[in-house]
Amino acid sequence: MPVNAEGQRNLLDFKPRTTVSWEAGDEGKVVLLVPKFRNKWAVKWFVPMLAKPTVRVKLDERGSFVWQRCDGNTTLESIGEEMSRAFSEPLETTYERLGKFIHQMARSKFLTLDAVAESV
Repeated sequence: MPVNAEGQRNLLDFKPRTTVSWEAGDEGKVVLLVPKFRNKWAVKWFVPMLAKPTVRVKLDERGSFVWQRCDGNTTLESIGEEMSRAFSEPLETTYERLGKFIHQMARSKFLTLDAVAESV
């Protein structure tokens, strides 16, 4: 994993991997199926009583574009370059937007960021 002089890693070198189920919705937009409970005890006792054990989170066009590429094999840099071409926007704007989206999804534990193995 490349590290800069301050010991920080570049976000674009990470490979995002989804941690929640999802389905394709209208017009190819992604709908995340987020469990209402993640605690084992709550899942055992409350989920069987719920009509819908998940919350549906609908992503916009750009979010869906990114989500469909979060396979654990593609770096954020590659996703950003592809997104920039697909939506005809400057790479800097795309990386900023991508960083905010990935931060929100990771903070909500909808995806994880796998480090790229360092080549020797």
